[in-house]
Amino acid sequence: MPELPEVETTRRGLAPYAEQQVIERVTVRQPKLRWPIPDNLSSLIEGQCIGALFRRAKYLLMPVAEGHLLWHLGMSGSLRLVSPETPLRKHDHVELLLSNGYALRYHDPRRFGALLWLQGDPMADKRIASLGPEPLGAELTGAYLYQQSRGRKTAVKNFIMDNAVVVGVGNIYATEALFIAGIDPRRAAGRISLSRYEALTGAIQQVLAQAIEVGGTTLRDFVGSDGAAGYFAQQLRVYGRAGEACRECQTTLKNIRLGQRASVFCPHCQH
Repeated sequence: MPELPEVETTRRGLAPYAEQQVIERVTVRQPKLRWPIPDNLSSLIEGQCIGALFRRAKYLLMPVAEGHLLWHLGMSGSLRLVSPETPLRKHDHVELLLSNGYALRYHDPRRFGALLWLQGDPMADKRIASLGPEPLGAELTGAYLYQQSRGRKTAVKNFIMDNAVVVGVGNIYATEALFIAGIDPRRAAGRISLSRYEALTGAIQQVLAQAIEVGGTTLRDFVGSDGAAGYFAQQLRVYGRAGEACRECQTTLKNIRLGQRASVFCPHCQH
Protein backbone atom coordinates (compact mmCIF):
# COMPACT_ATOMS: atom_id res chain seq x y z
CA MET A 1 0.00 0.00 0.00
CA PRO A 2 1.53 3.35 -0.96
CA GLU A 3 2.37 5.35 2.17
CA LEU A 4 3.77 8.85 2.63
CA PRO A 5 7.26 8.08 1.23
CA GLU A 6 5.77 6.50 -1.87
CA VAL A 7 3.46 9.45 -2.46
CA GLU A 8 6.31 11.91 -1.91
CA THR A 9 8.47 9.89 -4.32
CA THR A 10 5.67 10.12 -6.87
CA ARG A 11 5.36 13.88 -6.38
CA ARG A 12 9.09 14.41 -6.86
CA GLY A 13 9.11 12.21 -9.94
CA LEU A 14 6.17 13.94 -11.59
CA ALA A 15 7.02 17.55 -10.75
CA PRO A 16 9.72 18.24 -13.39
CA TYR A 17 7.51 16.88 -16.18
CA ALA A 18 3.98 17.86 -15.13
CA GLU A 19 4.36 21.32 -13.61
CA GLN A 20 3.70 24.24 -15.99
CA GLN A 21 2.23 21.88 -18.58
CA VAL A 22 -1.22 22.31 -20.10
CA ILE A 23 -3.71 19.45 -19.83
CA GLU A 24 -4.67 18.94 -23.45
CA ARG A 25 -6.95 15.93 -23.12
CA VAL A 26 -8.52 13.91 -20.31
CA THR A 27 -9.59 10.30 -20.79
CA VAL A 28 -11.45 8.49 -18.00
CA ARG A 29 -11.77 4.78 -18.73
CA GLN A 30 -13.08 3.74 -15.31
CA PRO A 31 -14.81 6.40 -13.19
CA LYS A 32 -15.74 4.07 -10.32
CA LEU A 33 -12.84 4.40 -7.93
CA ARG A 34 -13.09 4.81 -4.14
CA TRP A 35 -15.23 7.87 -4.87
CA PRO A 36 -16.67 8.40 -8.37
CA ILE A 37 -14.65 10.63 -10.68
CA PRO A 38 -16.73 13.70 -11.64
CA ASP A 39 -18.59 13.21 -14.93
CA ASN A 40 -17.52 16.64 -16.16
CA LEU A 41 -13.83 16.34 -15.27
CA SER A 42 -12.73 16.91 -18.85
CA SER A 43 -14.58 20.20 -19.17
CA LEU A 44 -13.26 21.31 -15.77
CA ILE A 45 -9.54 20.89 -16.45
CA GLU A 46 -8.79 20.58 -20.17
CA GLY A 47 -6.81 23.59 -21.35
CA GLN A 48 -5.64 24.47 -17.84
CA CYS A 49 -1.99 24.71 -16.76
CA ILE A 50 -0.69 22.59 -13.88
CA GLY A 51 0.93 24.46 -11.00
CA ALA A 52 3.37 23.25 -8.35
CA LEU A 53 2.44 19.79 -7.07
CA PHE A 54 2.25 19.35 -3.33
CA ARG A 55 1.44 16.60 -0.86
CA ARG A 56 -0.65 16.50 2.31
CA ALA A 57 -0.40 13.20 4.15
CA LYS A 58 -0.99 10.55 1.45
CA TYR A 59 -2.90 12.94 -0.83
CA LEU A 60 -1.19 14.38 -3.90
CA LEU A 61 -2.63 17.73 -4.95
CA MET A 62 -2.33 19.13 -8.46
CA PRO A 63 -3.35 22.81 -8.73
CA VAL A 64 -4.81 24.26 -11.91
CA ALA A 65 -6.40 27.66 -12.55
CA GLU A 66 -9.90 26.79 -11.36
CA GLY A 67 -9.16 24.40 -8.49
CA HIS A 68 -7.17 21.32 -7.50
CA LEU A 69 -7.06 17.70 -8.56
CA LEU A 70 -6.74 15.48 -5.50
CA TRP A 71 -5.14 12.08 -6.10
CA HIS A 72 -5.03 9.20 -3.63
CA LEU A 73 -3.19 6.02 -4.59
CA GLY A 74 -5.30 3.76 -2.38
CA MET A 75 -4.03 0.21 -1.89
CA SER A 76 -2.43 -0.39 -5.28
CA GLY A 77 -2.43 2.80 -7.32
CA SER A 78 0.40 4.48 -9.17
CA LEU A 79 0.87 7.53 -11.39
CA ARG A 80 3.27 7.14 -14.29
CA LEU A 81 4.50 9.33 -17.11
CA VAL A 82 4.67 7.48 -20.42
CA SER A 83 4.61 8.13 -24.15
CA PRO A 84 0.99 8.28 -25.43
CA GLU A 85 1.90 5.40 -27.76
CA THR A 86 2.69 3.12 -24.82
CA PRO A 87 0.17 0.25 -24.83
CA LEU A 88 -2.53 0.61 -22.22
CA ARG A 89 -2.53 -1.77 -19.29
CA LYS A 90 -5.72 -3.39 -18.06
CA HIS A 91 -6.10 -1.12 -15.02
CA ASP A 92 -5.04 2.22 -16.54
CA HIS A 93 -8.19 4.09 -15.48
CA VAL A 94 -7.32 7.75 -16.16
CA GLU A 95 -5.00 9.48 -18.63
CA LEU A 96 -4.03 13.15 -18.85
CA LEU A 97 -2.29 14.12 -22.10
CA LEU A 98 0.14 16.97 -21.38
CA SER A 99 1.39 19.71 -23.68
CA ASN A 100 4.99 18.37 -23.53
CA GLY A 101 3.88 15.12 -25.16
CA TYR A 102 3.78 12.95 -22.05
CA ALA A 103 0.74 11.01 -20.89
CA LEU A 104 0.11 10.83 -17.15
CA ARG A 105 -1.65 7.55 -16.40
CA TYR A 106 -3.32 6.45 -13.19
CA HIS A 107 -3.14 2.68 -12.72
CA ASP A 108 -5.08 0.98 -9.91
CA PRO A 109 -5.95 -2.75 -10.00
CA ARG A 110 -7.99 -2.66 -6.78
CA ARG A 111 -9.66 0.70 -7.46
CA PHE A 112 -9.36 1.88 -3.84
CA GLY A 113 -7.69 5.11 -4.93
CA ALA A 114 -9.32 8.37 -5.91
CA LEU A 115 -9.28 11.34 -8.26
CA LEU A 116 -11.41 14.24 -7.04
CA TRP A 117 -11.97 17.85 -8.04
CA LEU A 118 -11.69 20.46 -5.29
CA GLN A 119 -12.60 24.13 -5.52
CA GLY A 120 -11.66 26.72 -2.93
CA ASP A 121 -9.09 26.01 -0.22
CA PRO A 122 -8.10 22.33 -0.54
CA MET A 123 -6.95 22.29 3.10
CA ALA A 124 -10.58 22.88 4.13
CA ASP A 125 -11.74 19.67 2.42
CA LYS A 126 -13.18 17.21 4.93
CA ARG A 127 -10.62 14.57 3.99
CA ILE A 128 -7.74 16.88 4.84
CA ALA A 129 -8.96 19.30 7.51
CA SER A 130 -8.88 16.78 10.37
CA LEU A 131 -5.38 15.46 9.68
CA GLY A 132 -2.55 15.73 12.19
CA PRO A 133 0.82 17.36 11.48
CA GLU A 134 3.28 16.22 8.85
CA PRO A 135 5.94 13.92 10.34
CA LEU A 136 8.88 15.66 8.64
CA GLY A 137 7.78 19.17 9.59
CA ALA A 138 8.62 21.27 12.60
CA GLU A 139 5.22 20.61 14.19
CA LEU A 140 6.09 17.01 15.04
CA THR A 141 8.15 16.96 18.23
CA GLY A 142 8.59 14.63 21.15
CA ALA A 143 6.75 17.13 23.32
CA TYR A 144 3.79 17.12 20.91
CA LEU A 145 3.50 13.32 20.94
CA TYR A 146 3.91 13.26 24.70
CA GLN A 147 1.09 15.77 25.20
CA GLN A 148 -1.21 14.01 22.72
CA SER A 149 -0.61 10.64 24.39
CA ARG A 150 -1.50 11.58 27.97
CA GLY A 151 -4.27 9.37 29.32
CA ARG A 152 -4.32 7.12 26.27
CA LYS A 153 -4.36 3.38 26.85
CA THR A 154 -4.07 2.44 23.19
CA ALA A 155 -0.88 0.72 22.06
CA VAL A 156 1.82 3.18 21.06
CA LYS A 157 2.05 1.69 17.57
CA ASN A 158 -1.64 2.33 16.94
CA PHE A 159 -1.23 5.80 18.45
CA ILE A 160 1.45 6.91 15.99
CA MET A 161 -0.50 5.38 13.09
CA ASP A 162 -3.53 7.54 13.90
CA ASN A 163 -3.76 10.20 11.17
CA ALA A 164 -5.41 12.59 13.60
CA VAL A 165 -2.21 12.45 15.70
CA VAL A 166 0.39 12.47 12.92
CA VAL A 167 0.03 11.63 9.23
CA GLY A 168 1.95 9.20 7.11
CA VAL A 169 3.31 6.77 9.70
CA GLY A 170 1.96 3.57 8.17
CA ASN A 171 2.49 0.03 9.35
CA ILE A 172 5.92 -0.45 7.81
CA TYR A 173 7.35 2.81 9.07
CA ALA A 174 5.78 2.59 12.53
CA THR A 175 7.26 -0.90 12.95
CA GLU A 176 10.71 0.28 11.93
CA ALA A 177 10.65 3.50 13.97
CA LEU A 178 9.61 1.72 17.16
CA PHE A 179 12.50 -0.72 16.72
CA ILE A 180 15.01 2.10 16.25
CA ALA A 181 13.64 3.87 19.34
CA GLY A 182 13.69 0.63 21.36
CA ILE A 183 9.98 0.83 22.25
CA ASP A 184 7.71 -2.21 22.53
CA PRO A 185 4.79 -1.57 20.11
CA ARG A 186 2.33 -2.96 22.69
CA ARG A 187 3.11 -0.36 25.36
CA ALA A 188 0.31 2.02 26.26
CA ALA A 189 0.89 5.38 24.58
CA GLY A 190 0.11 7.22 27.81
CA ARG A 191 2.81 5.36 29.75
CA ILE A 192 5.77 6.45 27.63
CA SER A 193 8.04 9.23 28.86
CA LEU A 194 8.88 12.50 27.15
CA SER A 195 12.47 11.43 26.51
CA ARG A 196 11.32 8.24 24.80
CA TYR A 197 8.87 10.19 22.63
CA GLU A 198 11.73 12.45 21.63
CA ALA A 199 13.67 9.36 20.56
CA LEU A 200 10.62 8.02 18.72
CA THR A 201 10.11 11.30 16.88
CA GLY A 202 13.70 11.18 15.66
CA ALA A 203 13.25 7.57 14.60
CA ILE A 204 10.05 8.33 12.66
CA GLN A 205 11.76 11.16 10.81
CA GLN A 206 14.87 9.07 10.15
CA VAL A 207 12.90 6.14 8.71
CA LEU A 208 10.67 8.29 6.51
CA ALA A 209 13.59 10.37 5.21
CA GLN A 210 15.53 7.20 4.35
CA ALA A 211 12.52 5.70 2.57
CA ILE A 212 11.98 8.84 0.50
CA GLU A 213 15.67 8.93 -0.39
CA VAL A 214 15.53 5.45 -1.94
CA GLY A 215 12.12 5.83 -3.56
CA GLY A 216 9.79 4.20 -1.04
CA THR A 217 9.09 0.57 -0.21
CA THR A 218 7.96 -1.79 -2.94
CA LEU A 219 6.43 -4.90 -1.35
CA ARG A 220 3.73 -5.73 -3.89
CA ASP A 221 2.19 -3.02 -6.00
CA PHE A 222 3.89 0.34 -5.66
CA VAL A 223 6.02 1.79 -8.43
CA GLY A 224 7.10 5.39 -8.85
CA SER A 225 6.14 7.78 -11.60
CA ASP A 226 8.83 6.34 -13.88
CA GLY A 227 7.80 2.74 -13.20
CA ALA A 228 10.87 2.05 -11.03
CA ALA A 229 10.53 0.16 -7.78
CA GLY A 230 11.34 1.60 -4.37
CA TYR A 231 14.28 0.06 -2.54
CA PHE A 232 13.61 0.73 1.15
CA ALA A 233 12.46 -2.88 1.54
CA GLN A 234 16.12 -3.86 1.38
CA GLN A 235 16.79 -1.76 4.48
CA LEU A 236 13.98 -3.10 6.66
CA ARG A 237 15.24 -4.06 10.11
CA VAL A 238 12.19 -5.89 11.48
CA TYR A 239 9.12 -5.50 9.25
CA GLY A 240 8.40 -8.76 7.44
CA ARG A 241 11.21 -10.57 9.26
CA ALA A 242 9.28 -12.47 11.96
CA GLY A 243 11.10 -15.62 13.02
CA GLU A 244 14.48 -14.28 11.88
CA ALA A 245 17.30 -13.20 14.17
CA CYS A 246 17.43 -9.56 15.27
CA ARG A 247 20.36 -7.87 13.56
CA GLU A 248 21.30 -6.13 16.82
CA CYS A 249 21.10 -8.92 19.41
CA GLN A 250 20.27 -12.15 17.52
CA THR A 251 17.05 -12.67 19.49
CA THR A 252 14.28 -14.20 17.37
CA LEU A 253 11.92 -11.49 16.13
CA LYS A 254 8.35 -11.97 17.31
CA ASN A 255 5.16 -11.48 15.32
CA ILE A 256 2.00 -10.23 17.03
CA ARG A 257 -1.22 -8.53 15.94
CA LEU A 258 -2.16 -5.00 16.97
CA GLY A 259 -5.35 -3.47 15.68
CA GLN A 260 -5.75 -6.33 13.20
CA ARG A 261 -2.32 -5.60 11.71
CA ALA A 262 0.79 -7.74 11.90
CA SER A 263 3.54 -6.22 14.00
CA VAL A 264 7.07 -7.53 14.33
CA PHE A 265 9.40 -6.54 17.16
CA CYS A 266 12.43 -7.69 19.10
CA PRO A 267 11.54 -8.84 22.66
CA HIS A 268 15.09 -7.98 23.81
CA CYS A 269 15.74 -4.61 22.12
CA GLN A 270 12.25 -3.17 22.53
CA HIS A 271 10.72 -2.62 25.96
